[in-house]
Amino acid sequence: MNNPTPIPQSAAAALVGDPASFGRVDDSGVVYVRTKDGERAVGSYPGKSNEEALAYFVRKFEVLASEVALTADRLRNGAMLAEDGEEAIKKLRQQVETINAVGNLEALKIAVENISPLAQARREAEAVRKAAAAAAKAEAKIVAAAEKEKIVVEAESLADSDSWKSTGDRLKVLLDDWKKLARIDKPADEALWKRFSAARNHFDRRRRTHFATLDKERTTIVEKKESLIQQAEKLATSTEWVNTARKFKSLMDEWKATGRASKVDEGKLWNRFKSAQDAFFAAKNADLAKREESFVANQAKKEDLASQAEALLPITNLSSAKKALRDIQDKWEKAGMVPRAAKEKLENRLRAVEKVIRAAAEEESRKSDPVAKKRAQEAVDKLNEAISGYLKQADKFDKAGNTSKATEARAAAEARKLWLVEAEKTLAEFR
Repeated sequence: MNNPTPIPQSAAAALVGDPASFGRVDDSGVVYVRTKDGERAVGSYPGKSNEEALAYFVRKFEVLASEVALTADRLRNGAMLAEDGEEAIKKLRQQVETINAVGNLEALKIAVENISPLAQARREAEAVRKAAAAAAKAEAKIVAAAEKEKIVVEAESLADSDSWKSTGDRLKVLLDDWKKLARIDKPADEALWKRFSAARNHFDRRRRTHFATLDKERTTIVEKKESLIQQAEKLATSTEWVNTARKFKSLMDEWKATGRASKVDEGKLWNRFKSAQDAFFAAKNADLAKREESFVANQAKKEDLASQAEALLPITNLSSAKKALRDIQDKWEKAGMVPRAAKEKLENRLRAVEKVIRAAAEEESRKSDPVAKKRAQEAVDKLNEAISGYLKQADKFDKAGNTSKATEARAAAEARKLWLVEAEKTLAEFR
């Protein structure tokens, strides 16, 4: 027998109190539920203790109570339509009547009935929303009618334009704008569309007539593109990837600048040009794929080298670390290129180690600098001299009975003793 799915937090307690108090298990393992009409057997759970059997039927009650609470909540917050809610209430009523479970079934029936007002409230809210949607739709029609009139007026003003490209593009935009607008009353919509179509058709006829006069120029265009195709076909087998790719770009720029032949010729010419271009770039990409395979292998090498470099930290022997790093750097250069996505991360790992070792080398150089050591020694000597001088002054002031001045001199000496500690630490850093 499968256990009912447990729920995260019992809805039964929230609705009707502790459901376990409404049942018992007899000596034979039969589970009973207490109702207003007396006890009723709901089943048994063979092989389980009385407590486990009772808990099983309590959980069945809690699952149904959870559904009741969830339905009420969904109706309350608008996650469920009124129609769906009413159907759910019918099912819940049937389930409460027929369920074999332990809990306060009477209270659960009441909880189900208490959902009905929520469904009614949801239905009323939906009616209000539909009315609002209808009003919005009516308003949208008014707005759409005004916008479509503006579109028609602009299209009619463009019908005699000689700016073929920009006007054609603008008419396409106006058509897209028209399609986005809501439909208005059919007679008005058809009348406006008729005017809009007439303006577009008038412009299209004039444009076709204009380009019909360009047929003579297309012969020259075809000859020029034939020449570009011949150049492309000669380049198709080249393995000078970078230079040839640049040449193909130049040919493409010339192709675009040459203009268009007739629709039939343009397609044939383009297919020949593109075939040559595709053959070159397919070979180039195949070569790049092979190199990418080696790049992946190189990545593994550099990841290992980066790990070796990172293992040099913290530095225990600077000379050994520098020597090991130089060896890693040599191997790094020989390892070759890696995939672009991994390059920066790997180089940053190596640079981080290089930075630490370089800083350590600079610090060692600084500590071995005789000039710096001399300055550190001079600082210690001057502080010792100053401390001695202030103490002597303090003794003189004591003998002279000037206690205030003696205290000031000793305070000055004590302050310089603190400075001396730091100066001696700095001096100790030098070999």
